[in-house]
Amino acid sequence: MQTYKIKFEKAAQKFLDKQPKPQRLRLYKAIYKLPDGTDIKKLKGQEKYRLRVGDYRVLYITDNGIKVITIENIDNRGDVYKRL
Repeated sequence: MQTYKIKFEKAAQKFLDKQPKPQRLRLYKAIYKLPDGTDIKKLKGQEKYRLRVGDYRVLYITDNGIKVITIENIDNRGDVYKRL
């Protein structure tokens, strides 16, 4: 397995910081399994991917050249796609 560096954008980190500890740990566990996580789909017409963690969605971009995953946004299912 290749190791990727995980980088959080400001909006994603802010959302994680506001979550209760059990939910925050659940999201971190799913994020740190990337890029081999489960329930991942590529968004149509974009270079972004989404990871589903319960009712939450994690939007991210993978740069395979420098092995960096940038977590752009995390939010509830209905709200995360409004900011694309």
